[in-house]
Amino acid sequence: MYTRAREGSKPGGGRKLKQGPVYVTPEGMKRLENELSQLKSVRRQQISEQMGAALEEGDLRENAGYDEARRAMWDNESRISQLEEILSRAKVIERATGAPAEIQLGVTLETVVNDGGEGEERLTLTLVGSHEVDIFNGRISDESPLGSRLIGRRVGDQVRFEGRHGLEVFTILDIRYE
Repeated sequence: MYTRAREGSKPGGGRKLKQGPVYVTPEGMKRLENELSQLKSVRRQQISEQMGAALEEGDLRENAGYDEARRAMWDNESRISQLEEILSRAKVIERATGAPAEIQLGVTLETVVNDGGEGEERLTLTLVGSHEVDIFNGRISDESPLGSRLIGRRVGDQVRFEGRHGLEVFTILDIRYE
């Protein structure tokens, strides 16, 4: 949910985050920490330089460069605030040793998807926390409709899922830690 921040409110106050722990893999935690570091050091400096250049132009009433730098500053500070909130509630899910018995956060699974037609598709998916999702690389959230249905399943189980192409049946072939 996005809301417009009121004048005088703190940066980052616009987007409401879900309360409670935020589950992340060790790699996800490192990515979030790196992004925060980048925004606080490099990006803040870039925005400061943009703001300085815009101020040198003089009249701020019709200065598009100044307005753009202010928006960039607000967006940056908002994201910093959001990342700090996420990291303050982050719980790193450590991988166990050996093969997992069932699908859980941090597990990679091989599955065959049958859409009821003539075709089957083999997919590799990794179940991650909601702040690590990368659908183009097969990283799906444990909170997504499909991810939540996969939790606790074992090799050989079938999961029926009503997707955008209609009913799809996911047959779990393998689960592992990567």
